[in-house]
Amino acid sequence: MGKTFLLMDPNLPAALPELLYIHDPLCGWCYGMSPIINRLQADFTGRISVSVLCGGMVRGADAGPIAGSWAYIKNALGDVEGATGVQFGAAFKALGEAGTYQYDSEPPSRAIVAFRQITQDPARAVVFAHAVQTALFRDGLDLNNAATYEALLVPFGVESAEFQRQWAAPETARAAQQEFAAVARIGVQGFPTTVLRLGEQGYVLARGYQPYEQLRSGLEQLLREEAGG
Repeated sequence: MGKTFLLMDPNLPAALPELLYIHDPLCGWCYGMSPIINRLQADFTGRISVSVLCGGMVRGADAGPIAGSWAYIKNALGDVEGATGVQFGAAFKALGEAGTYQYDSEPPSRAIVAFRQITQDPARAVVFAHAVQTALFRDGLDLNNAATYEALLVPFGVESAEFQRQWAAPETARAAQQEFAAVARIGVQGFPTTVLRLGEQGYVLARGYQPYEQLRSGLEQLLREEAGG
């Protein structure tokens, strides 16, 4: 693995060392990658911290009914399933065929930011981010509706009313936009991207989907080099 590195944004949370999983809730390949990140988080407990960042893949003028991108998404589903092992549910496929669902990264990204702000626990936010993706890609639920998140919060013990207030707060929307900007500033050009942050430098482990063993091997190598071994 060659060392490709990024100068990290100083406004991003600091940790030593920190695996940054840079994703988007509407990214199908991220849906396939998230279980691998969750597994790394468990297997490297005590050696690294793990954080998830949202990149804002579909927002602003690009947001709109899913009909506009459904042909592309539909063609990619089989490739994602074959490479990653995740399954896209019949409910999501029906949502795509209907074509009216508003495809916008901002509301689910804001949900992840709100969850992180409430729990102050980046590790649990990684798990929650995958639950958000599963709600859409497996269950075909509306990520633009705050009520969708009620069931997702139960396993984490987060009170629904508090989440609803945080999700709707203008400062949470601003925080999500700031996160999108921070991801852009460090030069991320696609999702998922996985980076190991060591101080103010970030070493790219993967651009795009990568199988567990390959990602684990690259992570081990960087940790050994950092330790001088």
